[in-house]
Amino acid sequence: MSDPACHLAVPNLTLLPSWSRGLLLAAGLFAVMAAAAQPVDSPTLRKIRDAGVITLGHRVASAPFSYLDGKRQPIGYSMDICQKVVDAVRVRLAMPDLEVRPIVVSSATRIPLVANGTVDLECGITTNTAERGKSVSFSVTTFVAASRLLARKSDHIRTLDDLRGKPVVSTLATTSLIFLNAVNQARGLDMKILAGLDDIEAFRLLTNGRAVAYAMDDVLLHSMLADAPDAANYQIADDALTTEPYAIGLKRDDPVFKQLVDGVIVELFKSGEIQAIYRKWFESPIPPKGTNLHLTMSDSLKRAIQHPTDASDPRLYR
Repeated sequence: MSDPACHLAVPNLTLLPSWSRGLLLAAGLFAVMAAAAQPVDSPTLRKIRDAGVITLGHRVASAPFSYLDGKRQPIGYSMDICQKVVDAVRVRLAMPDLEVRPIVVSSATRIPLVANGTVDLECGITTNTAERGKSVSFSVTTFVAASRLLARKSDHIRTLDDLRGKPVVSTLATTSLIFLNAVNQARGLDMKILAGLDDIEAFRLLTNGRAVAYAMDDVLLHSMLADAPDAANYQIADDALTTEPYAIGLKRDDPVFKQLVDGVIVELFKSGEIQAIYRKWFESPIPPKGTNLHLTMSDSLKRAIQHPTDASDPRLYR
């Protein structure tokens, strides 16, 4: 039997006089307005409250993290995490009808749009690096990838040494492209480095023969191969070039908003809800084609979930 003392007595408004109902409803409305009017010690939250809108930066073709479904709506692993943050912001600001405005970002525009305040949450595939940390802040790590080489099996490209004097491609404004340029100069590999405007174009440069290898995060390579008709002709190299801790991009110098975002993500970790979100996007059929990546959670991500961190040092994730 439940304890009556544990339940609040809620009046039945239909049994009250009309003037009493009006007073109660007005009091409720006043309480909500008062909560929303409380001082907010966060530039981002004030902006969101004043505009009545929270903006989410998303990608158009970065499955399963952030991409468009059959109805051209942004979905994915990162989008699901960001939606949990949106729910928390609605509660924090007492704005249940807060509008969510999606904004398309690319590898080249994502950091500037967060830095200038156009985007409140960057919900994509962005690696937390010390250099990017000079412009934006990052949440605790939400995924850990590794950059690797994708090449035709017939070309026998397995390591960077196999690329000496050959054309290789990556995507504009990515950590993989930065790495290729740095190692090319440091080791004198004489590689011809190409840059695709986005992942799709970079992959096309590989498939049409203009490049013999594509350097990109392994999870994205798996995603692209999953829908490629000639996927059996390609192979992802075993050796990792870099370690990539993904996180949600936030405006710098707003510790209150970062604390809110981190708190939501850490709670997903503690409750185990992140496991269900992971299975939904990496171990189950996903829209629009029902592709299943069959990617089990890596030990690096398991550690990041067990011990949440916003560290940008890739060595801490190995």
